[in-house]
Amino acid sequence: MPVPAPNLYPDFNTIRLSHVCLNVKDLAVSRKFYVDMFGLQVTNETDSHIYLRALEERGHHSIVLQASDAPGTVEVMGFKLFDETDLDRANKWFQTKGRPTKWIERPHQGRTLLTSDNNGVPLEFYHKMDRLPTIHQQYARYHGVRPLRIDHFNCFSPNVDDSVTFYSEMGFRVTEYTEDEESKRLWAAWLHRKGGVHDMAFTNGTGPRLHHVAFWVANPLHIIDLLDVMSTTGYVENIERGPGRHGISNAFFLYILDPDGHRIEIYSSDYQTVDPDHEPLKWDLKDPQRQTLWGAPAPRSWFEHGTQFTDVAVKEAELNATPIIAP
Repeated sequence: MPVPAPNLYPDFNTIRLSHVCLNVKDLAVSRKFYVDMFGLQVTNETDSHIYLRALEERGHHSIVLQASDAPGTVEVMGFKLFDETDLDRANKWFQTKGRPTKWIERPHQGRTLLTSDNNGVPLEFYHKMDRLPTIHQQYARYHGVRPLRIDHFNCFSPNVDDSVTFYSEMGFRVTEYTEDEESKRLWAAWLHRKGGVHDMAFTNGTGPRLHHVAFWVANPLHIIDLLDVMSTTGYVENIERGPGRHGISNAFFLYILDPDGHRIEIYSSDYQTVDPDHEPLKWDLKDPQRQTLWGAPAPRSWFEHGTQFTDVAVKEAELNATPIIAP
């Protein structure tokens, strides 16, 4: 199936991904991981939630840690819209797609629309979020991997072609994709709004489930620094894959797991995709440099482990195709 043509004039204008709410078992344990070790900044704490931002971010939060009886699940993924009128247009568009919509209250956010995509992934859209003073030149705060900003989400999808079609209609543009040569179906795809390689990606697999959330760092050496920290502070078993360089996106990467099993990617040195006529790059599923330009192949866990969305049923992937997996 061919990649859909980009929709340059969607019904509503999504600027970028914004935030994710992760359900965790123990806020103190998660705080130690995300703040003390990883390097995110606390913007607010309650008995049930911790709000975090990265060092370049002016919005109140990009990660929300929520104490839950269902740890290791994902509550919602958030996106920022261009203006208030886009919220009403988004509400109408999702209703035309047969998706449930409702207006909800979220701390530190303005009017917020809660809905879901074609697979049931819970999505929320807003225009206004509390703005905080800049801290990116407060270098005494820099520690861990020095995370600068949230970069993208990646989700398992049981039908990547359908996911790409849905998000393309929303105005997301494909930058790179993996095609199974036998079936001519998509095995994975990377789509963006903000002008990087992706805000949203889909990987073939049992889903919908969150595969990972990624943070952008300025220097690959910061990833090496994080590995040294993790290996000497009790987190060596949380290192899952990398470091290495992706063929797709060209990014220097590392994948780690938090105490509840949520996968976090640290990501650096991808490329710009601002031009609306940017042509997507095609990769063969069996190309060994697709997933890893150099470095060890991905372990089996990377293709099988993901975190489910709260109260969202999953189903097996429709495409039965296998990439290169480390022994």
